[in-house]
Amino acid sequence: MEAKEIIAKRIAQELKDGDIVNLGIGLPTMVANYLPEGVHVILQSENGFVGLSEAPLPGCEDPDVVNAGGQCATINLGGAYFDSAMSFGIIRGGHVDATVLGALEVDEEGNLANYMIPGKMVPGMGGAMDLVSGAKRVIIGMVHSAKGSPKILKKCRLPLTAVGEVNLVVTEKAVIEVTSNGMVLKELAPGLDIEDILKDTEANLIISDDLKTMDLL
Repeated sequence: MEAKEIIAKRIAQELKDGDIVNLGIGLPTMVANYLPEGVHVILQSENGFVGLSEAPLPGCEDPDVVNAGGQCATINLGGAYFDSAMSFGIIRGGHVDATVLGALEVDEEGNLANYMIPGKMVPGMGGAMDLVSGAKRVIIGMVHSAKGSPKILKKCRLPLTAVGEVNLVVTEKAVIEVTSNGMVLKELAPGLDIEDILKDTEANLIISDDLKTMDLL
């Protein structure tokens, strides 16, 4: 199983039936493909939709129905579309139950850097700053390290998107909860042990008394 699939499958288990969920661009969009049976979430997109659904069949695309990444999508019966002011009112008003975002870096304090590498051209922060501040729960889905360098740090080095807003980090290797006491290692990917995680993580990790293996079935 590829890393992105592992991450998306595990994050899908965090979502509850009836949740209003915003999925970020890239890997987070995969989460919708792995929702457990009986779990139906309402997907919100900051460009002005609630009730988005899967990608359309080839030839059935509607250029007026796209997700925040500009990809063609479909909309469920009962869904709605509206202007950006209404969309960000939903986000800033605390009506989004969970947002799933990618990250460049996350640190022990729950700080997030996910939009900019100095010196490189970036399209902008998009809705990330509003989402991490307004959503009730912030879940980060990312690969554990990049080119051999840890992405889970003692302190973020890149410009921050948000301060102290991350609740959970899911990688292909581990599930880590951010608490007031620090980062808690809750789950390991099958076949890995604690040392495998520690050697690829700069942040100090508290090992949960109830440490488990990820369930990816």
